[in-house]
Amino acid sequence: MASNLQKWSAELVGTFWLTFGGCGSAVLAAAFPQVGIGLLGVSLAFGLTVVTGAYALGPISGGHFNPAVSVGLAVAGRFPAAQLPGYILAQVLGAIAAAALLYVVASGQAGALMGDLATNGFGAHSPGRYSMTAALVVEVVLTAVFLVVILGATAPKAAAGFGGLAIGLCLTLIHLISIPVTNTSVNPARSTGPALFGPAIALEQLWLFWLAPMAGAVLGALLYQGLLADAPEA
Repeated sequence: MASNLQKWSAELVGTFWLTFGGCGSAVLAAAFPQVGIGLLGVSLAFGLTVVTGAYALGPISGGHFNPAVSVGLAVAGRFPAAQLPGYILAQVLGAIAAAALLYVVASGQAGALMGDLATNGFGAHSPGRYSMTAALVVEVVLTAVFLVVILGATAPKAAAGFGGLAIGLCLTLIHLISIPVTNTSVNPARSTGPALFGPAIALEQLWLFWLAPMAGAVLGALLYQGLLADAPEA
């Protein structure tokens, strides 16, 4: 059985990979004219980080890589609430390390235009100039759906071995929907790392990308447990 240090390390590495791989695809590849992977490529990159991380590190820590996921799993009774502080701290540190490294790499190009460093935002900082209300709604709803998929894909009766794939594809779809609205968070750690190295407005708006995913995760967990989960056998 993995120790707490191993679990925290796995969460740190997994969240680092999610942030560096997903945000890196947006900052480095999507902005490079000769590559131009676009919205579809960035969405797929985020999904692939979760798929690869889940299969590599899931056996150690459960493969959360997201404070909202950890909270949602705790609400659903799938994760001990006492372990939340260690997991969340590891996740945030992993995202910060990834954003710092991405900043170093991106600034290594002569005349580099750092842009927003894949930060999340609403209003003037939204890719499509969507309002705060629109951002709040999309982040809550999509995080709730994400938790429902996670809980369903990892339920005892789910097809064994396919949970990571279903979760990664769900995250890909989430990005396809919400990149124009908020640049897609559904993950407070992923939002925190880039915000520390991006424009000041990203840090000012960071509160929404903690509040909305956490609320969505709780909503999704309650929805699944209340309506979708199998009733305990007598």
